[in-house]
Amino acid sequence: MAIPDNHPRAESLRIRERIIEGMHEKVVAEAGLIAHGRGEAYDYLLGEKTPNYAQKQQEVAVAMLLTSKKPVISVNGNIAALCPKEIVQFAETTRAALEINLFYRSEERIKAITSVLKEAGAKTILGADPEYHETLEEISHLRRIVDIRGIYSADVVLVPLEDGDRTMALRRAGKKVITVDLNPLSRTSLWSNISIVNNVTRAIPEMIEESFKLKEKNSDELKDLINDFDNYKSLQESLNFMSSRLRDLAEGKLEDPTKNL
Repeated sequence: MAIPDNHPRAESLRIRERIIEGMHEKVVAEAGLIAHGRGEAYDYLLGEKTPNYAQKQQEVAVAMLLTSKKPVISVNGNIAALCPKEIVQFAETTRAALEINLFYRSEERIKAITSVLKEAGAKTILGADPEYHETLEEISHLRRIVDIRGIYSADVVLVPLEDGDRTMALRRAGKKVITVDLNPLSRTSLWSNISIVNNVTRAIPEMIEESFKLKEKNSDELKDLINDFDNYKSLQESLNFMSSRLRDLAEGKLEDPTKNL
């Protein structure tokens, strides 16, 4: 679908098209379209821009990845459709492994996502080879299948756009979890060590830039950033930002687009 550049929702429509194309190519599960729409609704509350609080969340997340011994970035269908090149580049800058992990798991989808990631430049992709499969305790669905070389033995896992069950299981397994989730009230956000309440299409490119800056700092400085961070307070900031913006709009600070007609 050709989307004109002067359309007021051009970028949002392009992102939607990537999700739809991903579904047709078996990269995205049908339920992924619903998940994307839910997140987009929260993005409206942010004004579709990265707030200051999210910049701090992203900075601390990058610091945690850079100081980890074995970081892994989990990839689902929506991530592969929305930002494949960016997620591959981010893995390279943070020396993290990429692992496919799916709720709606099938060999067809694994092959499709593997192809997308390889086309985006990924050299090593974990999660596809049954020889290295292990299972996470406490999970009954197919996300329990993880790679022993990746998520199973990782110390830090970035799990963008994923469900709370696995985040809870990873935390109980002693791992640090970073998530990108526009819903600050989700189990994923509440159970993560660092929750980034931002649109993943903005967060990942911004964290790539942040990684270059933070590589100039020493490990003690990075650890100080992590130790000073309180995820619960940060989520409160996210909610305060959203509620404040809604209050402003409700109190008449919303500009009337028809006033000059």
